[in-house]
Amino acid sequence: MDEFEVTEIVEIFPQKGGWTYVRVPEVYTEMSKEYAIRGLVPISARVGKYIWNTSLLPMGDGTHFIALNAKVRKAEEIIVGEKIKIYFKFKV
Repeated sequence: MDEFEVTEIVEIFPQKGGWTYVRVPEVYTEMSKEYAIRGLVPISARVGKYIWNTSLLPMGDGTHFIALNAKVRKAEEIIVGEKIKIYFKFKV
């Protein structure tokens, strides 16, 4: 399975306790349709040296995002507003 690379700005949902995430370009949403399970697309993601299993999550506008949990952010010193490079593979 191919590994894909996304370079995007780290964002946070505005509500209290909102998730920290990066948007995934629409091209990957189209590619992921065959792997989706109730809108979620299982992936293996990597930022720097940190690798974890997660999902592409629906934004509600037809695109997806990758949530960056606290462990990932701490391990790779990620802050909201910076541009990061994230790699992922679809889990089939």
